[in-house]
Amino acid sequence: MEFLPALAAGTLVVFLAEMGDKTQLVALSLATRYRWWTVLAGITAATVAVHGLSVLLAEVLGLAVPTDWVTLVAGIAFLGFGLWTLRGDEMTEADERRAASRRIRSAFLTVAAVFFVAELGDKTMLATITVGTRYHWLPVWIGSTVGMVAADAAAIGLGALLGKRLPERAVQIAAAVLFFAAGAVMTLQGALMVSGA
Repeated sequence: MEFLPALAAGTLVVFLAEMGDKTQLVALSLATRYRWWTVLAGITAATVAVHGLSVLLAEVLGLAVPTDWVTLVAGIAFLGFGLWTLRGDEMTEADERRAASRRIRSAFLTVAAVFFVAELGDKTMLATITVGTRYHWLPVWIGSTVGMVAADAAAIGLGALLGKRLPERAVQIAAAVLFFAAGAVMTLQGALMVSGA
């Protein structure tokens, strides 16, 4: 088992995927209502659950689909994540209403529930599944959780420090370029494997 490469891949890919993502905006929004440590604890709990589900799905896909096709599809997915990152992700009024309707007495449970729902089907969940099809589930699960919490913690900290002066577009472009580079390499590698070259 290649623990460290899988841990690094899970951490880096999800950290990049979370930059400018809707769930990062949810984290910033929640941090304006609750203590930062409560928000991070709730985000961590929700991420552990959602990314646990993600690596489980990745294991099932990895067993059902040949490795060469998984590599090709993962490469194409990374190119898609690059486009998604460039396009940006905003919190809509419907997202705000859903988040507001999920209030529970406990701040921790509120944050965890809101973040769990916001993360389902999100880019970072899909990125975790993609990385999980290439590596062992445990380090990917740990890494993706660390990457998500680190990205949201950085956003909350920088948001508190700098307010609206963060160069969000520059962060999106840098993350997209990294996704495009990784996607191009993986797509080429997968295409070569599928073609038998």
